[in-house]
Amino acid sequence: MTRDLRAAESFYGAVFDWEFRPTRLGEEFSVAFHDGAPVAGIGALAPRLAVAVAWTPYFAVDDADAAAARIRERSATVAVGPLRFGTGRAALASDREGAVFGIWEGRVIPDWSVGKGGAPAWLELRTRNAFDAAIFYAEVLEWAGERPGCCEVSYEDDHVVLSHAGATVARLVGGAVEAAPDPQVRPRWHVHFRVPDVDVAVETAVRLGGTTSAAPHPSEDGRCATLRDPDGGLFTVADGR
Repeated sequence: MTRDLRAAESFYGAVFDWEFRPTRLGEEFSVAFHDGAPVAGIGALAPRLAVAVAWTPYFAVDDADAAAARIRERSATVAVGPLRFGTGRAALASDREGAVFGIWEGRVIPDWSVGKGGAPAWLELRTRNAFDAAIFYAEVLEWAGERPGCCEVSYEDDHVVLSHAGATVARLVGGAVEAAPDPQVRPRWHVHFRVPDVDVAVETAVRLGGTTSAAPHPSEDGRCATLRDPDGGLFTVADGR
């Protein structure tokens, strides 16, 4: 969610080589494509919904009302919705530690995925207790069930890892501090995007008004850097391997 859709399209189009197409969600929303596949949505909804500019994961559910009820039953918060948006219904929520996420009931654009190709590399939940968070999201979103297509949950290197069709789609990492002044440390969902060259992506972002929160550095997943777009939205770029 951002304040200025066209400015966001210009920035992310240059950094990631994305092209944008309108959708049935209205004039305030567009979908980014890379090599013909949908990879992200950008909506100029931050002022209307009175929320911060941020990348927020939206998880598909069969019934938005039932999912919202499960969120509330577990002492978490549904801040907005469920409301109708174009071809579906959406709600914006936060888990018990304050990490913001969304739910979506409705059609999904074909080939939209996480963890493969030019799509987001993975999502990362930074939270105080990864195991408690894993139980919360499993119950709310019905992860790790017996239904066909459900995600698999495993424990790797002190992280809870969520996989689908052999690809890692999310990691839940413990140790976040709710009162920390740095938003990168507070409980939050964080998105990682693959790029061919981390240095080029950083240089392009800074040239277009973005800032560097964490300079390029090696990590367990290769080289990466954390950036802010000109509106303040945080994201990480990582080696495209």
